[in-house]
Amino acid sequence: MKLATDRKSLEKYALGLLLLVGGYFFYSNVLSGPSSSEPSRPSRPGRATPAAPTYAQPLPAPRRAASARSSAEFRPSLKPKRPEDRVDPMTIDPTLRLDLLAKVQAVNIEGGRRNLFQVGAAPLPPEPKVTVAAAAAQHAAVMGPQLPPPPPPKPAEPPPPPINLKYYGYSSAKDNRKRAFFLDGDDILVAAEGETVKKRYRVVRIGVNSVVMEDTQFKHEQTLPLQEEAAG
Repeated sequence: MKLATDRKSLEKYALGLLLLVGGYFFYSNVLSGPSSSEPSRPSRPGRATPAAPTYAQPLPAPRRAASARSSAEFRPSLKPKRPEDRVDPMTIDPTLRLDLLAKVQAVNIEGGRRNLFQVGAAPLPPEPKVTVAAAAAQHAAVMGPQLPPPPPPKPAEPPPPPINLKYYGYSSAKDNRKRAFFLDGDDILVAAEGETVKKRYRVVRIGVNSVVMEDTQFKHEQTLPLQEEAAG
C-alpha cells in the first residue's frame, strides 16, 4: 500500500513539472511581447506622449516577368531564312541616286482633314466642282443636242386711233345717191357712199341709224352711230 501511494505522488509531481515547463515556454513564445532595452519613461502630466510613426508597407513589385519574357522571346529577323534569298552586300551599288531623292522631295505631302485630338466622325470629302461647260456637255450627252429657244413674241400693235366724226343724218338726191352729214368739231362735212372726207376717211355704207367708215391709213373700219341729239 505504501509503494502504490509513493508511485502516485511521483506521477503527480512529474505531471505538475511538465505543466510548469510547458506554461513557461507558452508564455515566453506567445504571450510575452518584444523586450525593450530601455525602461519606459513615465509621461508627464498635461502633455500627450507622441505616437510612434507608422510606415506604410512597401508595395509589391510589378509583375514584369511575363512581359520581360514575352519581349525577350519576340526577336523578329529581317533576314530571309533561305541562303539563296539573302542579298550579297558586295553586289550592292553604293551610288547615291540624286534623281530619285529629288523626285521624293517634290511630292506634296497633304495632311488629313480629321482632327486626331477630337472625337467625332470624319468630315465628308469635298464634292467635285463641275463647271457650266462640263455640265452642259454632260446634259447634251444624255439628253441630246439642245434646241434653240423659241423666238420671243412680237409686241402687240397699238390699236388704230378712233374716227372722231359725228354722224347726224343723211339725204337722198334725185340720182338716188345717199349723202351723209358729219360734224368735225364746228365744221360740217357731206359725203356720199364711196367718197372720202379729210383725205383719209371713206364712206363705205350709209344706213338710217349708222354709217360705216374706213380709215384708209390703218385699213380699219368703224361704225359711227346716229347721234340722238342731232336726230332730235
